[in-house]
Amino acid sequence: MDTIENRTYDEIAVGDTATAERVPTREDVQLFSAVSGNVAPQYVEDDPAATAQHLWGVSLLSGLLGTKLPGPGLTYLSQSLVFRDRPRIGDRITVTLRVVEKLPDRRVRLHCAAVDGAGRELFHGEAVVVAPDKKVRRTIRALPEVTVHDPYREYRQLLAMAEPKPPVRTAVVHPVDAVSLTGAMEAARELLIVPVLVGPEAKIRAAADAAKVDLAGVEVVDAPHSHAAAEKAVELARRAAVQMLMKGSLHTDELMAAVVARETGLRTGRRISHVFLMDVPTYHKALFITDAAINIQPDLAAKVDIVQNAIDFLHILGIATPKVALLSAVETVNAAIPSTLEAAALCKMADRGQLTGAILDGPLAFDNAISAEAARIKHLRSPVSGEVDLLVVPDLESGNMLFKQLTYLANALAAGIVLGARVPIVLTSRADGDLARKASCALGMLLANHKATGGLS
Repeated sequence: MDTIENRTYDEIAVGDTATAERVPTREDVQLFSAVSGNVAPQYVEDDPAATAQHLWGVSLLSGLLGTKLPGPGLTYLSQSLVFRDRPRIGDRITVTLRVVEKLPDRRVRLHCAAVDGAGRELFHGEAVVVAPDKKVRRTIRALPEVTVHDPYREYRQLLAMAEPKPPVRTAVVHPVDAVSLTGAMEAARELLIVPVLVGPEAKIRAAADAAKVDLAGVEVVDAPHSHAAAEKAVELARRAAVQMLMKGSLHTDELMAAVVARETGLRTGRRISHVFLMDVPTYHKALFITDAAINIQPDLAAKVDIVQNAIDFLHILGIATPKVALLSAVETVNAAIPSTLEAAALCKMADRGQLTGAILDGPLAFDNAISAEAARIKHLRSPVSGEVDLLVVPDLESGNMLFKQLTYLANALAAGIVLGARVPIVLTSRADGDLARKASCALGMLLANHKATGGLS
């Protein structure tokens, strides 16, 4: 087992040196920012090298003093550093200490310097410490494993995809509270949508005043109540005055009743369904869930459309061949569990070209879908285990519970969109924050632009 050993004041001689090397990663810098509270945007998002300068200049230096020269038992008195250049993520950084003077009272003055892999000087200066007077030898304890999750990872990718696209005229339905109104206006500031606020004008403007939101230049379409607002928004979509709908402060049932109305709604030849994009800290890529919001207990015919809707949408997001797991309680076909029969049928339909554009497998229990190791232990060979992109849940109850468990127990960020209608529909929840609302708008904006260029009907 590795140990560290200090050098006492009597053992230290002028000219003694110690070095340490480290290659900083973006995750290192993000962890430092989270621990230190230094979350300025240029550090966390734009230019992590600025923080890396301090992280690897000061932290690596203090670590070298504390473990090698003098090592355990020192007292750190002062340091003075001059920074010459910034280290870069991925560069090998070498920090060197050299004893230049031994002073009374066990004080030691050391020259400090750091260079990168190309030999550029990053900083130089000096440190003064009180060296230990007793010998110390300690076993190095294993540090806890730390995983850094970037909660903006998938969101940034969405924004990068959306950036070159034009914002979409969006009917925001009944935005009469601060949460729904500010979420829509934040999406507008991100150039994701051009909001058309549909609802009681007096209440909308009162909500704007209360939230200190400026509605100058924003179109407001007056409607007396939430039901009328939903019907008016659907009418605007039918005549192409808007290209997307966004739920405000009304029940989902109210909005969707207007959407699915047979004569005046926004139906297409496909079943209307919903898909969540989940950014889960413990999963290595975006994870999609369908359908956890619209279809309560879909039969096989409905699931065909639900699955194909989601596959086509993942294609728009750049996932060429999604890996799809058809979830159930078990991974074997069981006549007593209808979802296993439907999963097996869907896989056979994919084999015969009735579902296209993805790799399907099922029935799969959740563990076998997410973990290749769980599948291996159960002697299950699956082309999607551990790499699944899309989870197809048996019904709304299980899907809703799964989505909320990931959100509240795994700190996942969720964005969602309704598929299969003439226009995308953003179904936000009252519990959603601004980030989730903007991410959902980005999904809808990408889908609306795809439709506008002759994509999905």
